[in-house]
Amino acid sequence: MNETDIRSYAALMQEFGLTGLEIAEDNRTVRLERSIAAAPLGERPVPPASPAWGGQPAPAVPKPEGSPADAGTEHAGQPSLSVTSPMVGVFYAAPAENADPYVAVGDRVRRGQTLCMVEAMKLMNEITAEEDGVVDQILVANGQVVEYGTELFRLKRD
Repeated sequence: MNETDIRSYAALMQEFGLTGLEIAEDNRTVRLERSIAAAPLGERPVPPASPAWGGQPAPAVPKPEGSPADAGTEHAGQPSLSVTSPMVGVFYAAPAENADPYVAVGDRVRRGQTLCMVEAMKLMNEITAEEDGVVDQILVANGQVVEYGTELFRLKRD
């Protein structure tokens, strides 16, 4: 089993809302597990759609006005950009233990600039800025385990 297979299984887990999956292949067994993040106050979790199994897509749940989910789209009157983790892994803010972090709050970043690393399966994956902006918030701590979709940074767009 290779990394691509495991990533595919992880994507299926996310798509169908699974918290565990065990795959046996040849003489090896791989078990993937993830936790479901609690919904922020004022929001109800929406069950995943499962049309592949004959289920109907889940109805949309309206968000309350001024909900925390709205906070990421506007910040101090300026549009903001959320940078999320594309994988499960360990967040690293700096290239080495005693090195300066890649970015700090208030730093101006350019598209393609490295913001952090996420280590997954002993591979270091660069997370880069998708747009120019200014680092408004760093939302995770160095060494913290992050899941797919975890918000890492919030950038103010230029």
